[in-house]
Amino acid sequence: MANLFRSLVFVPGNNPRFLEKAKSISADIVCFDLEDSVPEKEKTKARKLIKSALKQRKHYSANIYARTNSPESGKIESDLKEIMQKGIDGIVIPKVNSAKELKKIEKTIISLEKKGKISGTRIIPSIESALGVVNCYEIACCSKRIDAVVFGIFDLLNDIGIEYTKGNPRGAKYARYKIPVDVTAAGVYAIDGIWQDIKDKSGLKKDCDVGRSLGYVGKSIIHPDQIETVHKIYHPNKNEIRWAKLVMKTYNSSTKKGKGATVVDGKMIDEVHYKRAKALLEI
Repeated sequence: MANLFRSLVFVPGNNPRFLEKAKSISADIVCFDLEDSVPEKEKTKARKLIKSALKQRKHYSANIYARTNSPESGKIESDLKEIMQKGIDGIVIPKVNSAKELKKIEKTIISLEKKGKISGTRIIPSIESALGVVNCYEIACCSKRIDAVVFGIFDLLNDIGIEYTKGNPRGAKYARYKIPVDVTAAGVYAIDGIWQDIKDKSGLKKDCDVGRSLGYVGKSIIHPDQIETVHKIYHPNKNEIRWAKLVMKTYNSSTKKGKGATVVDGKMIDEVHYKRAKALLEI
């Protein structure tokens, strides 16, 4: 599957109608949710519905990820046992506070991959706390499975005791500005936080403009109507196009020689980077 990060849309895992409609969503990543959008009493139902939806993987056009509950919830192992199966492209882990915490989760993913005879599951950690912001660089570079990191603004504000104000909240600016710097230094991509007001398209556009100017390559969203605006703002720039062409040329040359991983601009690349480059040029 193509590996772009312009849009990551959350779909409540306990809603059969939304899971069905997600088949036609044009987002780069459709993320079945087990966390915030699912009430506590609906968690078990959501796991079963997501497991069923993954059996229909061929009907979904986007990359398919699933968001587990947080490490502190104690539910991640139960979540992963149900959703780690053929058809899943990656896992979003919310409220990650440290690299150590994420490495522990990765071990569970590896174990379940072996049992399910699958491989290559990607990981997207979500930074949503003061501690996560402080440890962002270490988190972003702690696993080769990580391609991107999400910024979760609302839980961060709650963690530091600040009320949300519409726009670019002053209390979250440091974190919002720091995350793309940290993850770029780690060699991965930054996905900006959600825009909550689904009716305010003008506000969404301005927020996307801010995110793009800070170095984010895409945005997590909560409604399909936001996809068009987000994709328009996060269209590949000249440098990204140049990079994609170079990656494709270099990787094709490398594979003809029987090699997989190679080097572009001093950085190691492999099939994942090739797929992203190819998808970017197809835009």
